[in-house]
Amino acid sequence: MSLAHPAAPRRSLPLRVGTRASPLALWQTRDFLARITRFCPVLRDANAFEEQRIETSGDKIQDRLLAEIGGKGLFAKEIHEALLDRRVDFAVHSLKDLETEMPPGIVLACTLKREDARDCLLPGPALPAADPSDPFAALPRGSVIGTSSVRRQSQLLHRRPDLNVVMFRGNVQTRLRKLAEGEAAATLLALAGLRRMELDPPGSVAIDAEIMVPAAGQGIVGVTVRADDTELHELLAAIEDPEARAVSSAERALLAALDGSCRTPIGGHARMLENGRLRLTGLVARADGSFLLRRTEEGDAKDAIRLGDELGQALRRDSPADLFA
Repeated sequence: MSLAHPAAPRRSLPLRVGTRASPLALWQTRDFLARITRFCPVLRDANAFEEQRIETSGDKIQDRLLAEIGGKGLFAKEIHEALLDRRVDFAVHSLKDLETEMPPGIVLACTLKREDARDCLLPGPALPAADPSDPFAALPRGSVIGTSSVRRQSQLLHRRPDLNVVMFRGNVQTRLRKLAEGEAAATLLALAGLRRMELDPPGSVAIDAEIMVPAAGQGIVGVTVRADDTELHELLAAIEDPEARAVSSAERALLAALDGSCRTPIGGHARMLENGRLRLTGLVARADGSFLLRRTEEGDAKDAIRLGDELGQALRRDSPADLFA
């Protein structure tokens, strides 16, 4: 069966979609497929898509920090390979897991409407709910906090150097189980993932993005295709969210300008203002929280990439050189 919709590819069905196998990744993939079928009714055929679950290196290795095994690109490497080998036609990712520079032959074709980009503090059963205006005040001195994110760790320790951060790896459900079993007094997760999974852990509180700067791309789903696949590229462009493209372009340009390794804590958060301008906050820090630099700039949304690049260059210029070694 070929597609008849004027914006749809003229290839035979099913279209093969690559995704990680975690519950959150599958939710994101199925939400994306629901969006694209609403735009292109012919794809509502029950056999229009074939889900290809791909285990990535980041999923396989759970006992080490990402910084030690190659960085966040390990959640996309095998999916990129499947795309280039033509085993899948497109792939769905959490945008924060994608490298700022795509491998040759692959493009980021589509970004979907952003869910809430903030981080969320989740206290264990022994702790009271936190006050959103001062979320870390409820953590007892010396508390063990579980996270594998150096970005979260650095901002937490900058405010509370008395805390003890330990590694927490695994999907959302795994980390919630570890918290319930007492492996840490509290943990930090992306609010977007909790909302998408319809999870509302007791006592959890969203952290204002001015208190803890989110990761670049957090809360945004990105879809990649082969660079030469113009048919799918055109189809995906039709469902892209323009605001998500603008803010993610600024954040990813900031990240690219800083060119930090996975060991360098970097935060980037952009939002559209009512006047159509874009406000971008960038952050660099040491993992132990002993150094932290945060700045905010505004610019025209059409200049999102330039804004991100200029803020990134300024942060890099005014940070210790060894931060990016």
